[in-house]
Amino acid sequence: MTDPLFYTPDEVAKILKISKGTVYELVKRGEIPSYRVGKKMRISPSDLEAYINPSQRSQRVHISSTPESNPSTFSSPSFSIEKYVLENKGVILCGQDIVLDILSRYLERKNPMFRSLRSYVGSLDGLFALYRETVNAVAVHLWDGETGEYNIPYVRRFLPGQRAVIVNLFYRKVGFFVAPGNPKNIIDWEDIVKPGVRFVNREKGSGTRVLLDEKLRILEIDSRCIEGYTNEEMSHIAVASAVARELADVGVGTEKAALQVPEVEFIPLQKERYDLVMYKHDLERPHFQTILDVLHSQEFLDELKGLGGYDTNDTGKIIFEN
Repeated sequence: MTDPLFYTPDEVAKILKISKGTVYELVKRGEIPSYRVGKKMRISPSDLEAYINPSQRSQRVHISSTPESNPSTFSSPSFSIEKYVLENKGVILCGQDIVLDILSRYLERKNPMFRSLRSYVGSLDGLFALYRETVNAVAVHLWDGETGEYNIPYVRRFLPGQRAVIVNLFYRKVGFFVAPGNPKNIIDWEDIVKPGVRFVNREKGSGTRVLLDEKLRILEIDSRCIEGYTNEEMSHIAVASAVARELADVGVGTEKAALQVPEVEFIPLQKERYDLVMYKHDLERPHFQTILDVLHSQEFLDELKGLGGYDTNDTGKIIFEN
């Protein structure tokens, strides 16, 4: 092994007898925590053992930047990476979009001493974690069917009595993934209950799942009438891939994911707002000021525009505070 304390993704793939791509997918889904050492990804033996033996598994997080201490410290059962970062005034950034990984990279570049973790959980779980103070910055895209508003109603509901700030990250289009030519003629929400239409869903707690369930509630559609409603994937790419491989006829996801998967057509439904939620008192801290500085930087905005599929007109703008 290259390091007795950490495994590379290649080494983990050989141990588990799976492809390296599957290892990266497990890391992205939070199944296996990983440590970012410079530009290299590493996985500790204790975390790999916890994945192999689920009874030993602890809270799943992904390290974006490791604190400057002896790596062997991370293998200690009494050591909590999350607690270390929070106590040392670092940032645990929660959310699933690739832009958050890019944001972490810019934060490290702007300040090499910046300590941050990445937690790949959905919007609802992220808000719960923020309320429990196990993370301190959460990306959300939660649509409320009563108001037609994104995120603000959920922040008020799930952070009761807390003074929070919502800062815009970007806007993006969400819609249906269908086969080229849209052979099942799926153009609106009611069409997913057509006989013979197979659906592929997102996991509970994700913003996309909340959007779907809110639409079904408003339209008074019983989810049990949807073939494949219980078939879940953990990412937009995985949903698009299921449609491309003809395992399903339709799924819901982002335009960006559709652009990355061949043999998938995108049917836009609405524009969603993707925001970063933090506590108001944290904005006074240097690390959070660094986040705002990066969000307003032209270099960061140019990179997002270059990716395609992201509207950055309000990036860095405070949308709401209470």
